[in-house]
Parts: sequence; C-alpha cells; structure tokens
Amino acid sequence: MKDHIIVCGYGRNGKQAAQKLLAYIKQFVIIEKDEEVIDRFSNEKILFVQGDAIEDDVLLKARKEKASTLICTTPNDADNLFMVLSARQMNKNLKIISRASEETSYKKLKLAGADNVIMPDKIGGDHMASLVVVPDLVEFLDNLTISGEQDSINVEQIPFEKMCPDEKEQAIKDLDVRKKTGCSIIGYRARTGEYIVNPEPSLLIQKDSKLILIGRPEQIESLKREYGV
Repeated sequence: MKDHIIVCGYGRNGKQAAQKLLAYIKQFVIIEKDEEVIDRFSNEKILFVQGDAIEDDVLLKARKEKASTLICTTPNDADNLFMVLSARQMNKNLKIISRASEETSYKKLKLAGADNVIMPDKIGGDHMASLVVVPDLVEFLDNLTISGEQDSINVEQIPFEKMCPDEKEQAIKDLDVRKKTGCSIIGYRARTGEYIVNPEPSLLIQKDSKLILIGRPEQIESLKREYGV
C-alpha cells in the first residue's frame, strides 16, 4: 500500500471514519488490537492490522512510512499523543488527525505534530445548543450530504490541478463553473491553509489551492464529470 490512510482504533469514531473513506473509495487500513472486533467486522472491503497502534512495529506493519494520513480515533488521549509523536518522527510529511477527549490535550497533540485535533464531545454539545439558537440553519446544514450514495451528495471540493489542468492560474469568474455545471463556489482554500468563505469572482485561484462547491446531487455529478473527479 502507498499513499493510504491509517485509522487507529475501530470504535465508534473509527467506524465512522471507515464508512466515510469507503464512500469516497479511499485506500485505508485499520489498526485494532481486539481480535474479536477484527473477526466480527473484517471483510473484503476493510483491511485490518492486529495490534496496539502505540507500538512502532505495528505501525510499520500498516506501512506508516508510505501512508498519506494517520487518523487516531481512540478515546485515550495519552495513547493518541504517543501515536502522534511516533508517527511524526517516522514520517515528516504525514497528515495527522487526532481525536481528543479533554481540552487540556488539544494543545499537547498540536505540539506533538497533529495537523488537526477533533473533540467529538465538544462538537456534539455545540451542535445541540445550535439547534436552540439557530435551528433552521442547523437543520439546513444537516441536510447537506458530503458522503454516501452518489445521488445525495451536495458538497464537493476540487483541487487546482483539476480546475486548471493546464496549470494556468485564473480568476474564479473565468472558470464559469456555474454555467458549466450548475454548482456554486462557496469557499476557497489557499495553499497557505487560509480559508475564504464566498470568495469574490475576481479572486485568482493559485496552485495547490482548492475550491469548495455546493449544488444539487445531479449538479455535483455534472461537476465531477466536467473536471474528472
């Protein structure tokens, strides 16, 4: 395997990650130490490596040095911290996403080398409160689908090299995406990592950037056909 994704742990968050990766046809492997869990869920679509992901030899079996991304989903922040430290030392270019259960662990994981740190419990609480504060907005956003059956996806991201196959930088208005596909551009991610919401038509899209688009499922399909995604 090469440029694959390693998911550490096959609990609730690990399963959710696997389902999303399967929906997007991404190559991945799960590291799980519970043999019973592996026996129960192993199939032709999901590849498992048995063992504890905090051990370097187990990570090596998952070909960490060749992977593109590591996702640490275990509920134990200390284990996630150890995995992040070990992975960052072994592969400097690896994208690392880690779960955190405690707010005090957030900064530690970032300092250890995690690119993104997710706190599921905090997200859940914020979401529930938002249903009180801005219920219609949250319900609308909940109905936007970014994975699953192809006839239900509403949001997609397209990298610069797909939008501009000749690698010539051009303004958003010159792409004429809405006329070609019906989709609207709602976001821009610069190569620096900065996000711009509802970018101006005059914005020049540059190499290593991405556009985020929204549309009805049939428009998203038209977008994929047009740009070969």
